[in-house]
Amino acid sequence: MSTPLDLQVKTLPNEPGVYQYFDKNDVIIYVGKAKNLKKRVTSYFNKNHENGKTRVLVKKIVHIKHIVVETETDALLLENNLIKKYKPRYNILLKDDKSYPWLCIKKERFPRIFMTRRVIKDGSEYFGPYTSVRTVRVLLDLIKELYPLRTCKFDLSQQNINEGKYKVCLEYHLKNCKGACEGLETEANYNNSIKEIKNIIKGNFKESLEKFNEMMLRYAENMDFEEAQKIKEKLNLLSNYQSKSTIINPSINNVDVFSIISDETHGYANFLKISNGSIIQSHTTEIKKKLDETDKEMLELFIVEIRQRFDSQSPELYVPFKVDLGEELKVTVPKLGDKKRIVELSERNAKYFRMEQFKQIKIVDPDRHVKRIMAQMKKDLRLSVEPRHIECFDNSNIQGTHPVAACVVFKDGKPSKKDYRHYNIKTVVGPDDFGSMEEVVFRRYKRLLDEEQSLPQLIIVDGGKGQLSSGLKALEDLGLRGKIAIIGIAKRLEEIYYPDDPIPLYLDKKSETLKITQYLRNEAHRFGITFHRNKRSKSAIKSELEQIQNVGKQTITTLLLKFKSAKRVKEASLEDLKTAIGHSRAMKVYNFYHKKEV
Repeated sequence: MSTPLDLQVKTLPNEPGVYQYFDKNDVIIYVGKAKNLKKRVTSYFNKNHENGKTRVLVKKIVHIKHIVVETETDALLLENNLIKKYKPRYNILLKDDKSYPWLCIKKERFPRIFMTRRVIKDGSEYFGPYTSVRTVRVLLDLIKELYPLRTCKFDLSQQNINEGKYKVCLEYHLKNCKGACEGLETEANYNNSIKEIKNIIKGNFKESLEKFNEMMLRYAENMDFEEAQKIKEKLNLLSNYQSKSTIINPSINNVDVFSIISDETHGYANFLKISNGSIIQSHTTEIKKKLDETDKEMLELFIVEIRQRFDSQSPELYVPFKVDLGEELKVTVPKLGDKKRIVELSERNAKYFRMEQFKQIKIVDPDRHVKRIMAQMKKDLRLSVEPRHIECFDNSNIQGTHPVAACVVFKDGKPSKKDYRHYNIKTVVGPDDFGSMEEVVFRRYKRLLDEEQSLPQLIIVDGGKGQLSSGLKALEDLGLRGKIAIIGIAKRLEEIYYPDDPIPLYLDKKSETLKITQYLRNEAHRFGITFHRNKRSKSAIKSELEQIQNVGKQTITTLLLKFKSAKRVKEASLEDLKTAIGHSRAMKVYNFYHKKEV
């Protein structure tokens, strides 16, 4: 059963990427790019469009697919590729043969460097593509100023140079070239310059930074400030320059990319097809586990099915881990570089697809969503039962003054605010977090036992081993040790501590279990600190205004409404006080603060 269109839109990610609209015949009718996919696609459906073509397009949309990428620039380049590949009916801007510019380092002795829009497979190195021609030209100008390279098209073979076939040109006399055509520059020296240039093109400026500074200083010493400023401006432009896109790399051709991520019940697999260095196809799907299959088993099945469905003849696959698919296919597990980034892009799309599925389930089937979250928490936190009822404790005090504690309650992964509780610490003197934690845990569960109320499946204490030991001691005193799971979460590295285990557990920073645990801890802290501030505030007022003899609560309220704080009451003149509360009471307040003057 296909997912309703409004649900597809609601669950799109807030990330840069490319979206594809399909009609009822599953044909792509429009491709677009977005800095924020959800906002851009939503804009098609939440207003009346003046353009008739857009109104017709929206009516024909039945299904939406998208590809998440790293940056808006990547989205622009990928949009260009997909429009040229599929030529959707409602796209007009990018159907021509114009392509983005590249920087080419020609495969030849004493390589030339130039801008081109054509990628020719002759062994030359291509960098790009670039969305701005200006960036390419600035880059070429900077390279030309830093490194004297040849611009001629001569065949500078060793034989031609030895025979004296060529003579230096005007570029040599202008010091823009070192005369390789007459053997005045060695090939090794020239190739060193090419190596440094490649680093600059890739955005690695460290090795060439000294040369930039020397050139600027030299211009400045010669009082040629205009030239120095030009170098500076070019460097500023290049600081915003991005190195080559992950989306296109001409050295990667006719490759299928597969990845998978999974949870307890499902796997989420993504497929990207690369042709001539460009992504031309993407497909992501959900795979239901039957017998607790491994990621490797699910990915192998997915690869076979997808290659049959899309009739893929690619001889090479990129995957995140080794798979067994026979000897005819070349399977590569990239470790670094562009190949690795393409696999990471595939994994990124699988993760976002998984998140969208969760969002959709949360909307249409909230019970299934809760069951999945609870099952995941049970597994991640190594619990014996699902933590449907969780309680979290936090202490608040300043150097031992006004010690309070808070208990927040989550049921089925959501806050149950009617069950939140505040506690004034009664038996602990001074700044003793451990003692405070022991007291509040004891009081909480003694009352629940006395009133025969249901106990939680999990207790979380905000803190490390010390706070956990204190909470555990309270449970032991009540005979509840082993009946309720208890853990501690430390703020520094988000370590999860267990009783009698010195080694903490570190959850995946992106896991939902950690997010819910952090939410509980932060909510307990917020609830406790609010109570602590209110108590401190009341205490501050009491210590000042309520110490004045024969001045009642109504007078204090009037003063605070008028002057906003006890400090301003103290600084107020006698006349202002008389105006606010009358002569007699004003004299009492004024004399209290100005005893030495009386």
